Amino acid sequence: MRNIKLTIEYDGSRYSGWQRLGKGESDNTVENKLIEVIQKMTGEKAELFCGSRTEVGVHAYAQIANFKTKTDMKINEIKNYFNRYLPMDIAVTNVEEMPERFHASLNAKTKTYLYRIAIGDVPSVFDRKYTYYSFYTPDVELMRKAAKKLTGKHDFKDFSTVKRSKSTVKEIYSIEIIPDGKEIHVIIKANDFIHNMARMIASTILEIGLGKRKVEDIAEIFNPESEEAGSMTVSAQGLFLKEIEY
Repeated sequence: MRNIKLTIEYDGSRYSGWQRLGKGESDNTVENKLIEVIQKMTGEKAELFCGSRTEVGVHAYAQIANFKTKTDMKINEIKNYFNRYLPMDIAVTNVEEMPERFHASLNAKTKTYLYRIAIGDVPSVFDRKYTYYSFYTPDVELMRKAAKKLTGKHDFKDFSTVKRSKSTVKEIYSIEIIPDGKEIHVIIKANDFIHNMARMIASTILEIGLGKRKVEDIAEIFNPESEEAGSMTVSAQGLFLKEIEY
């Protein structure tokens, strides 16, 4: 069996996330579109593993996935086949053959998400599907102070909507706040993320930058004896899976 690694770019606007199981199960997922093409291409019903399961409406610049196959197709033929039959809002940008033990999920060391906040007098008609628009310009220095309080190993339970009993302790390696023209980019690099964690962090940092919350609130949210919680999640369209490192 060959182990094929895919690098995938997608617009998540019309999909129910990478995968949708359990309550609210849906076939309208990025994963399902890829599996349909794999079956058409190889005649096999493959199992697809991904580096980070993006949520409903979230995009990806570089999602990583892998699957096992018996096909003898060349790497460039596999790439071309995907891009011929996938919807136009999903593209396979790279294909590699990997050692048998490579696993896109289990071998991931870091994951980086980007949240795009648009600022300016008038929301862009063309960027509205890929940014969150702020009617007021936040204080970037306050956002950076908040970001420093969030880095390191913490229990991020109150920065998520996670319902399962799995560990909520994660480590954030860095959070960059980068003004970029009419946008502010929040770039979060961590060992892993739990449900809605990236969006709640972005939302909390933004509210601090807008003066709606204080930097000191971060410590209160991490305090297990406090009832303070991270801000409600900002909309999904501004969030992109930027990179996964192995």
